Amino acid sequence: MNALFELTATSRKMAASFLEKYSLEQLNTIPEGFSNTIFWNIAHIVVTQQLLVYKLSGLPMQVADELVEKYRKGSKPEQDATQEEVDLIKSLLFSTVEQMKSDYNNKVFQNFTEYPTSTGFTLHSVEEAIQFNNFHEGLHIGILMSLRKFV
Repeated sequence: MNALFELTATSRKMAASFLEKYSLEQLNTIPEGFSNTIFWNIAHIVVTQQLLVYKLSGLPMQVADELVEKYRKGSKPEQDATQEEVDLIKSLLFSTVEQMKSDYNNKVFQNFTEYPTSTGFTLHSVEEAIQFNNFHEGLHIGILMSLRKFV
């Protein structure tokens, strides 16, 4: 499992680099042909990890319900993110991974609600949710790499 947590941390470092390199205006730009922003994608990976790993395990999430509503699957940017929101997501990128690793090692995850993903893969356990989350984050890192060419 340590390799899975390291992989998540690696994808989060990649995502954080976008928050460092681009201005707030660039982070909030929706290029032609795209439906969301660099910032939306980064906030989305934080929210999705919490939904897949914590909510499906019946545990409290480490992100506010307001963030979940703004960045969950099916949402889109309704307004520009503020610098405060960028700073919050930047901190959550890493704190949520560390908490997940700690909670896993401390056997906090005891239950899991089976979940069929939109890719057709059904999650049966927290371990599968963590693995699928890494796949999901990889998809969004690819989108970030595309978006950066247009902002």
